[in-house]
Amino acid sequence: MAELVAQMTKEELRLMIETSVEQKLIELFGDPDEGLVIRGNIHKRLLQQKAAVERGERGRLLDEVVKTLFLASGVITCLH
Repeated sequence: MAELVAQMTKEELRLMIETSVEQKLIELFGDPDEGLVIRGNIHKRLLQQKAAVERGERGRLLDEVVKTLFLASGVITCLH
């Protein structure tokens, strides 16, 4: 395993750690929304928003938002 980790890029290692942590958190705490029902009007609104994003009418790339808000590059790393 040490050889494999040593050969990983920084991004590959970050993704591996992120995935492991996420899996462990789900294992420990489960999905807090599991079993909950979304009301009809909320479900409809979410589907409309999703369609608007897919059409390019809504939503912005994270990088655009960061540039607009003049956020530090360290924040970008944490969010990706």
